[in-house]
Amino acid sequence: MAKLTDSQISEGLAKLPDWKVEHGKLHREYKFADFPHAIGFMTIAAPSIEKNDHHPEWANVYNKVTVDLVTHSAGGITQKDLDLATRLEGIAKKLL
Repeated sequence: MAKLTDSQISEGLAKLPDWKVEHGKLHREYKFADFPHAIGFMTIAAPSIEKNDHHPEWANVYNKVTVDLVTHSAGGITQKDLDLATRLEGIAKKLL
Protein backbone atom coordinates (compact mmCIF):
# COMPACT_ATOMS: atom_id res chain seq x y z
CA MET A 1 0.00 0.00 0.00
CA ALA A 2 1.43 3.35 -1.05
CA LYS A 3 1.79 6.30 1.28
CA LEU A 4 -0.66 9.09 0.38
CA THR A 5 0.44 12.57 -0.64
CA ASP A 6 -0.49 15.58 1.48
CA SER A 7 -3.09 16.50 -1.15
CA GLN A 8 -4.66 13.03 -1.05
CA ILE A 9 -4.76 13.13 2.74
CA SER A 10 -6.43 16.56 2.70
CA GLU A 11 -8.99 15.28 0.22
CA GLY A 12 -9.76 12.31 2.46
CA LEU A 13 -9.99 14.46 5.57
CA ALA A 14 -12.56 16.67 3.85
CA LYS A 15 -14.94 13.72 4.31
CA LEU A 16 -13.81 13.19 7.93
CA PRO A 17 -14.16 16.64 9.53
CA ASP A 18 -13.38 15.52 13.10
CA TRP A 19 -10.08 13.93 12.09
CA LYS A 20 -6.75 15.70 11.66
CA VAL A 21 -3.13 14.86 11.04
CA GLU A 22 -1.11 14.92 14.23
CA HIS A 23 2.49 13.71 14.46
CA GLY A 24 2.23 12.13 11.01
CA LYS A 25 -0.87 10.08 11.89
CA LEU A 26 -4.61 10.47 11.41
CA HIS A 27 -5.90 11.48 14.84
CA ARG A 28 -9.32 11.67 16.48
CA GLU A 29 -10.61 11.78 20.03
CA TYR A 30 -14.10 10.45 20.64
CA LYS A 31 -16.02 11.50 23.74
CA PHE A 32 -18.87 9.18 24.67
CA ALA A 33 -21.56 9.50 27.33
CA ASP A 34 -19.76 7.16 29.71
CA PHE A 35 -17.29 4.28 30.05
CA PRO A 36 -19.66 1.54 28.79
CA HIS A 37 -20.23 3.47 25.55
CA ALA A 38 -16.49 4.06 25.06
CA ILE A 39 -15.63 0.41 25.61
CA GLY A 40 -18.64 -0.62 23.53
CA PHE A 41 -17.24 1.39 20.62
CA MET A 42 -13.91 -0.41 20.87
CA THR A 43 -15.59 -3.81 21.23
CA ILE A 44 -17.89 -3.28 18.26
CA ALA A 45 -15.03 -1.99 16.09
CA ALA A 46 -12.60 -4.81 16.97
CA PRO A 47 -13.96 -7.57 14.65
CA SER A 48 -13.90 -5.28 11.60
CA ILE A 49 -10.41 -4.11 12.50
CA GLU A 50 -9.17 -7.67 12.88
CA LYS A 51 -10.86 -8.81 9.66
CA ASN A 52 -9.09 -6.06 7.72
CA ASP A 53 -5.78 -6.72 9.51
CA HIS A 54 -5.19 -3.01 10.02
CA HIS A 55 -5.00 -2.06 13.67
CA PRO A 56 -5.25 1.39 15.26
CA GLU A 57 -3.17 2.86 18.00
CA TRP A 58 -5.93 3.63 20.47
CA ALA A 59 -6.45 4.25 24.13
CA ASN A 60 -9.38 4.59 26.48
CA VAL A 61 -9.72 6.74 29.58
CA TYR A 62 -13.21 6.68 31.09
CA ASN A 63 -15.50 8.09 28.37
CA LYS A 64 -12.80 9.01 25.85
CA VAL A 65 -11.20 6.95 23.11
CA THR A 66 -8.18 8.42 21.36
CA VAL A 67 -7.35 6.94 17.96
CA ASP A 68 -4.22 7.33 15.83
CA LEU A 69 -3.96 5.69 12.41
CA VAL A 70 -0.83 5.14 10.34
CA THR A 71 0.41 2.34 8.11
CA HIS A 72 3.80 1.55 9.61
CA SER A 73 4.86 -0.65 6.68
CA ALA A 74 4.31 2.26 4.27
CA GLY A 75 5.93 4.83 6.53
CA GLY A 76 2.88 7.07 6.67
CA ILE A 77 -0.82 7.49 6.06
CA THR A 78 -2.40 5.27 3.40
CA GLN A 79 -5.86 4.62 2.03
CA LYS A 80 -6.19 1.86 4.64
CA ASP A 81 -6.06 4.53 7.34
CA LEU A 82 -8.73 6.66 5.69
CA ASP A 83 -10.91 3.58 5.21
CA LEU A 84 -10.55 2.59 8.87
CA ALA A 85 -11.32 6.14 10.00
CA THR A 86 -14.50 6.04 7.91
CA ARG A 87 -15.55 2.70 9.45
CA LEU A 88 -14.87 4.01 12.96
CA GLU A 89 -16.99 7.08 12.28
CA GLY A 90 -19.93 4.90 11.26
CA ILE A 91 -19.65 2.84 14.42
CA ALA A 92 -19.21 5.86 16.68
CA LYS A 93 -22.26 7.66 15.28
CA LYS A 94 -24.44 4.84 16.60
CA LEU A 95 -23.05 5.33 20.12
CA LEU A 96 -22.57 9.10 20.41
